[in-house]
Amino acid sequence: MLTANKLMPQGRGLAPVLLKRAATIELDWDVRQKSRFDATDSQGRQIGVFLPRGTAVRGGDVLVAEDGSLVRVIAAPQPVLRITHCTAHGTPFDLTRAAYHLGNRHVPIELKPDHLKIEPDHVLADMLRSMHLIVVAVEEAFEPEGGAYGSHEHSHGAGHDHSHGSSKGPKPLVLAPELLDDHDHSHDHGHHGHSH
Repeated sequence: MLTANKLMPQGRGLAPVLLKRAATIELDWDVRQKSRFDATDSQGRQIGVFLPRGTAVRGGDVLVAEDGSLVRVIAAPQPVLRITHCTAHGTPFDLTRAAYHLGNRHVPIELKPDHLKIEPDHVLADMLRSMHLIVVAVEEAFEPEGGAYGSHEHSHGAGHDHSHGSSKGPKPLVLAPELLDDHDHSHDHGHHGHSH
């Protein structure tokens, strides 16, 4: 068995031609969130993966085997629930509310601008449908957000200022819907009457 204990996030730094020639391995999220697992690549080789604890493997990542060979990871389609807002009775904000409620339950969730994805769960599906969301069972790749799942996504280092023209610094992010109702959410991030 070949051992792979190095991960190159999204194959960064590798020549495209090397990525094209690399063997591939298709893994669902259940396997990709583990730091140690065995799998068979597209060339039929048995590979034992040993990564630092807490490492999650993403589709597009490249494993480096002990012999120097590369194995490109593909996020395998798997059963997931695809959640969209109801265009007739709801608004896109319903997805934000759903993400908030799912996050409170520490459910792995994939966030997209127009939909959410979670692993199949009929209790959660019923809750989401009661919030007027459309929940459909599909077979798709699942790439949940990082956070508690030991993701290796890029982080914003110091020096990134996310304030919007206010001299008071960054605004806190508030997700609770009941706290949002009385505020003006216009996208004019001008001076808002602050004296500068």
